[in-house]
Amino acid sequence: MRYCAIVAGFLIALLSHAAHAEGTVVELELKGGIGVATADYIISGIEHAEETGAELVIINMDTPGGLMEPMRDIVQKILGSGVPVAAYVTPAGARADSAGTYILLASHIAAMTPTTHLGAATPVSLTGDDATPNGPDDGDDDTPDANEEPADETQPGTAMERKVLNDAIAYIRGLADRYGRNADWAEDAVVNAATLTATDALEQNVIEFVAENRTDLLKQINGYAVKIDSETVVLDTSEVVVDVYEPNWRIKILSAIANPEIVLLLGLIGLYGLMYEGWNPGAIVPGVVGVICLLLAAYALQVLPVNYAGLALIIVGLALMTAEAFAPSFGALGVGGIAAFVFGAIMMFDSGIPGFGISLTFVIGLAVLAAVFIVWLVSFILRLRRRGAVSGSDSIVGGIGKAMHAFYGEGKVWLEGESWAAHSNVAVEKDQDVIVLSMDGLTLEIEPASETETGDTTNQT
Repeated sequence: MRYCAIVAGFLIALLSHAAHAEGTVVELELKGGIGVATADYIISGIEHAEETGAELVIINMDTPGGLMEPMRDIVQKILGSGVPVAAYVTPAGARADSAGTYILLASHIAAMTPTTHLGAATPVSLTGDDATPNGPDDGDDDTPDANEEPADETQPGTAMERKVLNDAIAYIRGLADRYGRNADWAEDAVVNAATLTATDALEQNVIEFVAENRTDLLKQINGYAVKIDSETVVLDTSEVVVDVYEPNWRIKILSAIANPEIVLLLGLIGLYGLMYEGWNPGAIVPGVVGVICLLLAAYALQVLPVNYAGLALIIVGLALMTAEAFAPSFGALGVGGIAAFVFGAIMMFDSGIPGFGISLTFVIGLAVLAAVFIVWLVSFILRLRRRGAVSGSDSIVGGIGKAMHAFYGEGKVWLEGESWAAHSNVAVEKDQDVIVLSMDGLTLEIEPASETETGDTTNQT
């Protein structure tokens, strides 16, 4: 019995150790601008952690910020998560600016790698203007007016700017207060775009940990207590398995196309495809590719901050470049089209929101290539139309062939690489050039070709 008790105790200890070692930490990567695809990925990753009963979710962050709505979706998911979430600004040199600061403060654990920073959380409108208050230096006179309330000096000029700013201040202070972090600094990050390094953030109670790497972070937070749904949960990260969560194919596709430069390329390819299909009906492939590219671009535009006046300018620019090919104006239409295209592309994505800008060099290069390609495409199609039929009876009648043998009446001629049955009311010699007068089924009505006709055909060929 004693041996049985020993064996049973050993098995219980072994099973307990195995169960303890099966704890998992789900690791997510938040890189670049925060958009709809980013929010879908983070939210699905947290849901995966909840479904698998993970011990912790670590969000590795390196972001300049992004869109407000996707950021709020991420924050809401973190606040409602049944699994503790640690936002970790990493690697060295990374940042959690703007929207990234809100996500960091919303997490149960805020950590940073040395030489990283956070802050600059001032909200930016789609027009690229920030909602910062007008400080004393903004006016011509620093002396306050006796008839004005002092509070007005610290408020933006318009009602909409005041709403955006006050909403952001209340939002970020609420996130900081939830976990006992420095709410005054959080407000300063919104009002004055204040930033902090990792060391300063730890000293000012903005974050809880500064860790060199993930292993160091897991070691430091082992035994750390966090609140989940008003309940205190003590983390056990001494022996855990890291589960790196990868985005699914839908999120990967959305991440790839939700890029201003990719959207611009997809739109151009789509327009070119439809233009080619319209000028050359039956090509099929250009039309199919064009429709698919335009639909992808339209989908991406729904999740990007877009100025539709810029989109209209892009369309006008393409129309002008096309008009230059049809009605040469010594470059006036072409130059105007390129200018409209460049300004339209810049306006279209000039939101001032971090991570969603577009390179001026890329736009100018693409505009020049677009102009060259459109001119070539239209010229090529016009040459095809002037060329006439290249298949069917229209391409046979009037063609010059060669008699395969001497005959009068019925015989054979060689035309366009094929042997044809032919009929002639005039005697024809072997290897003599003949011209097709008409076509009756698969029989050609011919006559000997004159030297002039042969010479003209050769020149045309």
